[in-house]
Order: sequence, then C-alpha cells, then structure tokens
Amino acid sequence: MNMEFQARAQPIRLLVVDVDGVLTDGSIFMDNEGQEYKAFNVRDGHGLKLLQRAGIMVAIITGRSSGVVAHRARELGIAHVFQGIQDKRLAYAELKLATGLADHQIAYMGDDVVDLPVMVRVGLAAAPGDAHPLVQAQAHYVARQPGGRGAVRELCELLLQSQGHWDGIVAAYLDREMA
Repeated sequence: MNMEFQARAQPIRLLVVDVDGVLTDGSIFMDNEGQEYKAFNVRDGHGLKLLQRAGIMVAIITGRSSGVVAHRARELGIAHVFQGIQDKRLAYAELKLATGLADHQIAYMGDDVVDLPVMVRVGLAAAPGDAHPLVQAQAHYVARQPGGRGAVRELCELLLQSQGHWDGIVAAYLDREMA
C-alpha cells in the first residue's frame, strides 16, 4: 500500500460499486423465460459488511436493472441502490446529496468506460484486475483480483487497513474466549 493510496483512503466514508464486472464476473445467465441469474462472491459481500461495521457506507450504481441485484443489496444491508442508470453522474450527484459527503470522502470501483464519469470525480477510484484498460488507467488502485472474484474484498480490506480497523476485526475473529 503506497502513501498516495493511504492518503486517499483515510477520508473515505462511502464505497460505491458497479455490479456487472465488479460484484460479478460480468456473466449474465438467463433461462428460457428470460429469468436472470448472477453469481456473487461471498467474500466480496463479507468485505462490504465489514466496511459497514466500521462505519463506512456502501452504495450501488449500475446500468442494468435486476431483481437479483435488489435482493443481494437487501441481504447486504445496502440502502443506496441505483439501477438502470444510463448516466451514472446523475445517481452519483443524488447520492452525494443524500449522504452529505464530498468527493474526497467517496471511493468508487468500476470496470468499464461507463464508470469513468464517476471515477474521475471521487477521492479514490478503483478497478478490478480485469477492468477495461481505460478504466485501469484512471484508477488510483487496480486490484490483483478480477471482478466477481475478490476485487471488492481486496479493496475493502485495504480501506480497513488504511483506516486502522483491520487489526481489530481480525483480533475479534481470533478471540478464543468468544468461541
């Protein structure tokens, strides 16, 4: 973790993520009736929950609309969910108003060119390891892991480490008296 990342991570109070290609590997499965299925990584979800427990909010802004995403967001306790958004800048502006946060307090992870308008505004822009090259070039951090396969968890852990929460989280899991 370099000093620039550390400085950008310190004030973060909200992580915004895209869905397809970030929370998932970008695959969309459909049955003969058009029912949509997506695979989410449970470790990514746990990372988002750890952020929330540390006081960092989580939001979703995605271009597609899906009942699966709404269900997963409810499971994870994500209150701010914007689906079917063609211009992500509009949802981002609404999110800033709703939370009262400034750009430097917000991180965003996206994987494709539709994410760039938000990525260039936030204090910390991140991309999965398999993101489009233009997105990687704009990111302050590019995860080693690909989308839907641990990239979100990687970012969550780095944010928690940068803000001094990680050691306490791990210690709680290792507390033998609680077991």
